[in-house]
Amino acid sequence: MNEQKSFQDNSFGSLFLIPTPIGNLEDMTFRAVRQLEDVDLIAAEDTRNTKNLLNHFKIDTTQISFHEHNKVQRIPELIEKLKKGINIAQVSDAGTPSISDPGKELVQEAIKQGINVIPLPGATASITALIASGLVPQPFYFYGFLTRKGKQRNEEIEDIVNRVETSIIYESPFRVLKTLDDIRKVAGDDRQIVTARELTKIHESFVRGAIKEVKQWFVEHDPKGEFVIVVSGKKQVSEINVDNTDIKKEVQALIDDGYKPKAAIKEIANLVNKSKNEVYDIYHEL
Repeated sequence: MNEQKSFQDNSFGSLFLIPTPIGNLEDMTFRAVRQLEDVDLIAAEDTRNTKNLLNHFKIDTTQISFHEHNKVQRIPELIEKLKKGINIAQVSDAGTPSISDPGKELVQEAIKQGINVIPLPGATASITALIASGLVPQPFYFYGFLTRKGKQRNEEIEDIVNRVETSIIYESPFRVLKTLDDIRKVAGDDRQIVTARELTKIHESFVRGAIKEVKQWFVEHDPKGEFVIVVSGKKQVSEINVDNTDIKKEVQALIDDGYKPKAAIKEIANLVNKSKNEVYDIYHEL
């Protein structure tokens, strides 16, 4: 049992989790700037990268490196400083700490030691992509980066494709085509998918459509920049009544979600064990 009252007096220092811009420096909040000025120390994933951010906002707080490769050594050191009353801000290179970035182990240890962990809201690529995707925004399932290869990767993709929730994946430009192809092999040609790249930057762009169309787009256009892939959820047979009125509603719901009529009819036909022609006639009947 652990109750935290974040802003009451505490003999220890506090660990502040501060999001940083995912592209546009104006993503930075007033509170985040003030907090970086006020803390005693900034634990940064890459001190060189964070130095550019601090210089832009004229912040001269001391930094210490804290990343995946030195976390075992660094966590006890940071905890000891917090116990001495030193306030520390943790930042990653971009976005919210601990989300596909180092940090969760420090948070866990701080909580274990009775140190207040205070999160600030701010930039995160997953939610930014989701709300502009045009797909159903809730419920959603955030996965982050897939395993690069092997059986585990195949199992991850299988799980994502078979979820009823909208799913969110992070991907590098070097593996976008492979990931789209792997998803297509499991989900088929017509699952709706959205790719978002270079979010909040000058080259921000979204590609929306059936997965076969999105994949073809990137065959013809070289993928560049960091990607968020948003995958629509799978319809469940149990959700659909074979009554004609309900079939029409389900087809229309898929169209409203971004499916083309032909793809929506095919999807529902598969789910209710009817031919595409039957569902076509049901959907278009007066």
